[in-house]
Amino acid sequence: MDLNYHWLYLGFGGLTLILALLAWLAFPIFPQQTVQHKHMVLRRRYWLYYALVFMSGARRQIFMVFAGFLMVEQFAYSVSEIALLFLLNAAINVIFARRIGRLIARIGDRNALVLEYAGLFLIFCGYALVNIGWLAAVLYVLDHLLFALSISMKTYFQKIADPADIASTAGVSFTINHIAAVGIPVVFGLIWLNSHALVFYLGAAMALISLLLSALIPRQPEPGRETCRYRVGVE
Repeated sequence: MDLNYHWLYLGFGGLTLILALLAWLAFPIFPQQTVQHKHMVLRRRYWLYYALVFMSGARRQIFMVFAGFLMVEQFAYSVSEIALLFLLNAAINVIFARRIGRLIARIGDRNALVLEYAGLFLIFCGYALVNIGWLAAVLYVLDHLLFALSISMKTYFQKIADPADIASTAGVSFTINHIAAVGIPVVFGLIWLNSHALVFYLGAAMALISLLLSALIPRQPEPGRETCRYRVGVE
């Protein structure tokens, strides 16, 4: 339609406001059951959740930054082709998100995260070795699909947390996530200049660390039972 950015931003910004208004009017209001802490909360018993969030931030940057770089620099993907990949990822999320939610409910938080990071380890190794453009795109889509399993971190935290800590910890986890988001692109960007493959091998090592952390989640997490090694004995 030959529209410039001015009208695109106005049009889609206005559409977003309309959708937000419709959602506000159409969806029920869920009353707050517990008064949330208004200050920052850091608890030692949440350490595993904090570690998982930090590693998730590192993983996100490798996907968001370096997987895209790989497509453009190594396989000469155009802007329109990258945009089509984004749209494909969004469509797959819409189609499979509910099924993934059911899968997490069926197999549990720990198994879902173990599945995510085992798959991620293989995908990052694939990024390092791939030399075919369409195969790189398949890895990119699978990589994004695994993102949906990361909701298991939130469901795990909800099971172990004091209900009053939920809002404050959301802010803390956002900050922890962005510590990795700031540092990883700088350090790995310097590595990228010398070796594309090394960036993804390091990402695979991070996925392996996350996999080991995920294995520490109990099968039945609850307050006082935040990790496999909890207050009374060893699970």
